[in-house]
Amino acid sequence: MSTRVLERPEAQEKESDTGPEMFHYVRKEKIAESAVMGNFVVALCGEKFPVTKSPKPGSPVCPACKEIFDTLPAGQ
Repeated sequence: MSTRVLERPEAQEKESDTGPEMFHYVRKEKIAESAVMGNFVVALCGEKFPVTKSPKPGSPVCPACKEIFDTLPAGQ
């Protein structure tokens, strides 16, 4: 009897040289729900993802989200 290891492509880690991770603008009321329940949120740029991290000051921001956010009226 022999044992073989099969690699699952979806379980492999991302390469670390893909550049800095970008943070996106999403609706504030959806962040906690996504972090707890694992629901996907939709960023202003249209990207869909579950919230897994919170940005720290100086974190890179998605340029498309920033451009859209800057066009919104204050308080949105």
